[in-house]
Amino acid sequence: MGNQPMVVMSEESQRTSGDDAQSMNITAGKAVAEAARTTLGPKGMDKMLVGSTGGVVVTNDGVTILKEMEIEHPAANMIVEVAETQEEEVSDGTTSAVVIGGELLDQAEGLLDQDVHATSVEQGYRQAAEKAKQIVEEMAIDVDADDTEILQQIAATAMTGKGAEGAKDRLAELIVSAASSVAADGRVETDNIKVEKVVGGATEDSELIEGVVVDKERVNENMPYFAEEANVAVLDDALEVKETEVDTEVNVTDPDQLQQFLDQEEEQLREMVDTVADAGADVVFAQDGIDDMAQQFLADEGIIAVRRTKSSDAEQIARATGARIVGNVTDITVDDLGSAGSVSQQDVAGSQQIVVEDVEDAKSVTLLLRGGTEHVVDEVERAVEDSLGVVSVTLDEGKALPGGGAPETYLALELRDYADSVGGREQLAVEAFADALEIIPRTLAENGGLDPIDSLVELRSQHDAGNTVAGLNAYTGDAINMDTEGVYEPLRVKTQAIESATEAAVMLLRIDDVIAAGDLKGGQVDSDDDDDAGGPPAGGPGGGMGGGMGGMGGGMGGMM
Repeated sequence: MGNQPMVVMSEESQRTSGDDAQSMNITAGKAVAEAARTTLGPKGMDKMLVGSTGGVVVTNDGVTILKEMEIEHPAANMIVEVAETQEEEVSDGTTSAVVIGGELLDQAEGLLDQDVHATSVEQGYRQAAEKAKQIVEEMAIDVDADDTEILQQIAATAMTGKGAEGAKDRLAELIVSAASSVAADGRVETDNIKVEKVVGGATEDSELIEGVVVDKERVNENMPYFAEEANVAVLDDALEVKETEVDTEVNVTDPDQLQQFLDQEEEQLREMVDTVADAGADVVFAQDGIDDMAQQFLADEGIIAVRRTKSSDAEQIARATGARIVGNVTDITVDDLGSAGSVSQQDVAGSQQIVVEDVEDAKSVTLLLRGGTEHVVDEVERAVEDSLGVVSVTLDEGKALPGGGAPETYLALELRDYADSVGGREQLAVEAFADALEIIPRTLAENGGLDPIDSLVELRSQHDAGNTVAGLNAYTGDAINMDTEGVYEPLRVKTQAIESATEAAVMLLRIDDVIAAGDLKGGQVDSDDDDDAGGPPAGGPGGGMGGGMGGMGGGMGGMM
């Protein structure tokens, strides 16, 4: 057995170790950050993403870009998860989080080249991240539900540089009104704000409806179009004769028997409608079907009825009107009904829809977004959803920060001072963390066509002088007060970005061995070449993983 090699892994497995593995992962993470970097800021550019089926998405929303790219490289996917986590937690700041994560990896690469151990970098990064969160919490300002102007500025900041920027002031006003309408105990459930898209008209013509818009029509032409001061019933049931649970067969030997059978069905339907009418309902939303005969009976009673209402719409109608969803139509009573100032069938951008509005203490509202084309209105929707998220987060936490790169510049300054108190090689990592944070103002300058060095020098000068709210005006290149300019973002957007980016970077830096149970896309192993036996597979550092980025080829190729 002395000289006989031991085979541990299968022939299809690939392994990349040591510096090659770290280099491969860092390269993958930096490439993802670079792909999203040009979209950052008020002058960020858009990406056109073409799917395998020919579908086109035009956006500069970070998480949308990274999802549509269908990145497959495992290390790169860890950076994508930063964006997804940021989106889920705070709805905005996805591009910032990814860019910071990529720059942390870039700075770490320089430290690794200087023989600083990865665990020293990890400890320094973690210390710096913890200190950074403390610093930004101290510089945050208090915001409550009465600070309408600041909330609108926060909403507008989230839309800056996106497709909705042209109408951001109007949309910000609608968003804050919507959030305030559904807020309860300082919290905003964004599920209670329905966003409806309408292709046609200008974005400025978007409107907020204190109630719900349902993409349905009344089921019978003989029903009224409009009900004022309406009592609303919401049914999780059908106005139809129940089918038997087992197969049955009815033998009719006499025409009178058939008539009796039909009369019995009619009587059942009549009883259902009478129950609804006796409860006092003017409008009925049923989540299941409504029999043709029942439709006529409802029309005779002057009741507006809608069938096959989506469960999400039914829940919003119930919240908006105060109705209780009834599981069995025969159990409905007056106490189950909600109320609305008006329920009507209207022409909304060329299609007939039911509009429930003028609701007292509305717990559900609808934002009707308009845009000239489908691509435009889709991008407006993404921007509005981000804005709704940040307003919700601000109301929930009650804290906000100046934007425009001001927090990052201030953090870099403070962390460099803090690094002096950190011993060992971790001090180098803290300083590298400070340098990494400045990627945000630097990128804002680059995307604005400005000189990043001049802009960064001016920002540092302002902060050295004690102006902690100085940020970059991406249009003029000047360092200005962000509070005067009205550029704010929620505190949690910043803390979450720092936390997520740090965790992802640290996780990648700690990996020194990548073992793939099979050939990843883009990777090749030349088993005939003995010269490669002792080194990484073909393709340079990390070649077994596709030369560091080969695994991303399927998603990024043809789109970037």
